[in-house]
Amino acid sequence: MRIEVLLPAVALLMSGFVYNSLDSSQHGFVQSPKNSGGASPGMTGAPNESNCTQCHSGSVENGDTENILTILNGPTPVNTYTPGQQYNVNLIMASNPAKKGFQATALTASNNMAGGFTGQAGNTSINGGVKKYANHTSLSNTSATAPLWTWTWTAPAAGSGPITFYVATNKTNNNGNNNGDVIYLSQHVIQEESNSNVSEGTEQSIQLVQITSDYVRFKIPDEIDQVNGVAIFNSTGEMISFSPYIKVNNGELTINRDVKLTHGIYFVSMSVNRILYTERIYIQ
Repeated sequence: MRIEVLLPAVALLMSGFVYNSLDSSQHGFVQSPKNSGGASPGMTGAPNESNCTQCHSGSVENGDTENILTILNGPTPVNTYTPGQQYNVNLIMASNPAKKGFQATALTASNNMAGGFTGQAGNTSINGGVKKYANHTSLSNTSATAPLWTWTWTAPAAGSGPITFYVATNKTNNNGNNNGDVIYLSQHVIQEESNSNVSEGTEQSIQLVQITSDYVRFKIPDEIDQVNGVAIFNSTGEMISFSPYIKVNNGELTINRDVKLTHGIYFVSMSVNRILYTERIYIQ
């Protein structure tokens, strides 16, 4: 009698394995997304790497205005790093899709891993071998539960020079499958601090020129026609205002003042030709 009960159960389990191994569309079933807990290593679009279209049948787009990456020392955004120091890395998608994912790595100019990553429980996970990769988790791939991803970056040793963060994000159509998604690839460069006797590369020549009750204005090099990921943070690290991009007119960048910009110290963070830039401002 026991054998008669077990045999149908075993048969049912086996049939379940068969259906899972077949193309679910042939049977009216929809498979769950494969990478809800993060992608396999090497999907950031970095040199000699693939990207998320390895598993998601979608298009690849320029992510300069979609992927907004900020590196913070405590609450303060920075555009240079101190070797060996720990920083928080924040990543948001400007469009804030209902379903989303990401993978990021940080490499030196010779494409070696730059420092180390530490994930945040429930928000980001880290995988990989010699090269480390930050990924979304199954709890942080919806805008409702986590509007941004954050993890810890331990900067590399002195002499590593400029570090490039390679980022791939996935703007999914939330159809429960892996087709029709949009993959955004971007690069974000942070320089080594100048007192480490390492060249910081070309000066951006960005200058704060005016703060009024209506706007904050910067002088921008003539060859630059757009600045991406413009964000203003208060002294506690809260983002006060954000624009995916702002056009430069006649060599000037004008940021409209948010009503929250009252008296105090603020930090303006932006990406200029993929190089991170931060300016400390004081509102009277």
